[in-house]
Amino acid sequence: MEMQKLYLLVPLAPLFGAIVAGLFCRVIPRWVAHTVTIAGVAVSCFASYVIFKDVLAGNSYNGPVYQWLTSGDYRFEVGFLIDRLSVTMMLVVTFVSLMVHIYTIGYMQDDPGYNRFFSYISLFTFSMLMLVMSNNFMQLFFGWEAVGLVSYLLIGFWYTRPTAIFANLKAFLVNRVGDFGFILGIGLVLTYFGTLDYAAVFAKAPTVAAHNTIVLFGEGQGVAVTTAICILLFIGAMGKSAQVPLHVWLPDSMEGPTPISALIHAATMVTAGIFMVARMSPLFELSTTALSFVIVIGAITALFMGFLGVIQNDIKRVVAYSTLSQLGYMTVALGASAYSVAIFHLMTHAFFKALLFLAAGSVIIGMHHDQDIRNMGGLRKYMPITWITSLIGSLALIGTPFFSGFYSKDSIIEAVALSHIPGSGFAYFAVMAGVFVTAFYSFRMYFLVFHGEERFGKSSHHDDTAHAAQHVAHDDQAAAHDSHAHPADDAHAEHHGLAPGQKPHETPWVVTLPLIMLAIPSVIIGYMTIEPMLFGDYFRSAIVVDAEVHPVMEELAHHFHGAFAMATHAVTTAVFWLALLGVAAAWFLYMKRPDLPAAVKSRFGFLYTLLDNKYYFDRFNEVFFAGGARLLGRGLWKGGDAGLIDGIIVNGSAHLVGWFASVARLFQTGHIYHYAFTMIIGVFVLMTLWVTRA
Repeated sequence: MEMQKLYLLVPLAPLFGAIVAGLFCRVIPRWVAHTVTIAGVAVSCFASYVIFKDVLAGNSYNGPVYQWLTSGDYRFEVGFLIDRLSVTMMLVVTFVSLMVHIYTIGYMQDDPGYNRFFSYISLFTFSMLMLVMSNNFMQLFFGWEAVGLVSYLLIGFWYTRPTAIFANLKAFLVNRVGDFGFILGIGLVLTYFGTLDYAAVFAKAPTVAAHNTIVLFGEGQGVAVTTAICILLFIGAMGKSAQVPLHVWLPDSMEGPTPISALIHAATMVTAGIFMVARMSPLFELSTTALSFVIVIGAITALFMGFLGVIQNDIKRVVAYSTLSQLGYMTVALGASAYSVAIFHLMTHAFFKALLFLAAGSVIIGMHHDQDIRNMGGLRKYMPITWITSLIGSLALIGTPFFSGFYSKDSIIEAVALSHIPGSGFAYFAVMAGVFVTAFYSFRMYFLVFHGEERFGKSSHHDDTAHAAQHVAHDDQAAAHDSHAHPADDAHAEHHGLAPGQKPHETPWVVTLPLIMLAIPSVIIGYMTIEPMLFGDYFRSAIVVDAEVHPVMEELAHHFHGAFAMATHAVTTAVFWLALLGVAAAWFLYMKRPDLPAAVKSRFGFLYTLLDNKYYFDRFNEVFFAGGARLLGRGLWKGGDAGLIDGIIVNGSAHLVGWFASVARLFQTGHIYHYAFTMIIGVFVLMTLWVTRA
């Protein structure tokens, strides 16, 4: 009973902080808002750690909290499933969220929406915790939609800016597409399993898979129920975890303040889809078709979203595209039946990606809200803490041996190499090529920001016409993008960046402390946890793999001889040399020969245009879906509303009545002999009919 109260405390503590900061945001001082929300998340983090120790001792929990609704034979409950998978997510979510809350004190200190922002991020934490702790599909869907709602509020936090409203509406609509598939999948679960409880569904899954088919193409031709359910559930994950083609909302989420960018990209929202597929491993293991679909989508995302990071000049967007690419890596691991490896990379990625985003925000503060990396350079000596933590995050991201990202990323690549799922060959090529691409764009940003010539405090004229135009277009939003001033502060918006002669500065301790705290696990957590999480019994029954059909993890274990040996052996692998080549290429092009990128761009202008337009996904959506919806609406309006309803049914009936009245009026003359004549004719017709029938 005591532990059950502790389970409730984990999500309810952030919820309490969100309610206090939100409902009383106009009357409480700022220190009250950040104190109550930070305390709530800190309590949740500590409680998660206590639960983690209890779970490691062999205790777990799966039961209802209360029954929400009964409909016939169906029961809809709120309940918790506390096992090693959920408790891992609880620790990651609460720790990263706590660091973001502390960081926000410094980052948002002058923003009029300070209290409201703390309320939102605390509510975001509550929503994600309800999702990862759920023991049934109904509660999963509640958390799923709740994180979507709060992300909508946070992306559009500066609601006076049209670009922010466009971005949060885009995120909302794209996620509705994914969620449509998600709720169809849940509906199929309820139809064929008769319950939404995870344990009951997983227990019945083999029987349902063996005896049920959804008929689509006539007698005897159809799709296995488990395949349909898994693909529909994964479509939901494609929306939340930003997989191609439902990825288009994530780069635009940069319109929100940097703290929420870190929270969305590291611990909440985008990790929901990865966690959900890992939780549903007993279902996905029954469908090779679904796993093949997952691995191909992940491979496309991992490689092609990485390419887009190469040409970005906004510091936050470079990190955003790296998130898209790394989510693709996690998805590839899921498709290879290496679910534990996907969760392992999710955990390590959460630390170094939050670190990179918060470090980018620190740079933006130091640069007086200029986000263009072409206006930076040489910041290493002005911002030493931000520099070293950014370097640690970048090294972890590219998979440098002994750093956390190395252990998880290399494990994904090895798992894909050992997989026999259809599409694994393409996936292996994609993740290998992605190693070079990731190293290149990560250190392109790092070198341009922290090394080389100091380019700040001057009027810069870039030869990159497309991006220069884009930069001008963003001038009116950059302050609101990542500033301490309200977006309505037009004067500030027009004069962002360092003035001539002005120097950058290191940020205060409330900003740098979270950077240091996140840098520590970015270095050591992978080394410490790889053996129990991947090759021990850490996940036990939380993740189910059919080792006979998909023996990837067993084969991976044969090649593992310890964390130290794995790192030392890495220097002889192609992965290491591809990453090193990417770093060297970035150094040569942007430090040694900075004239070459412009020449390359000129030579391959068509390719640059393709990347600059993000493969025209946005244009296609605008023309095909948005334009098609408008065309359909116009057709229904003119053909249906104006033509059929108004023209025929409403106005047509009025014209018919008018015509009938005009004809009837001819017989209503008022002369008695006309009426007598009509009566005689009527009697004559009746008698004729009577005689004829007789």
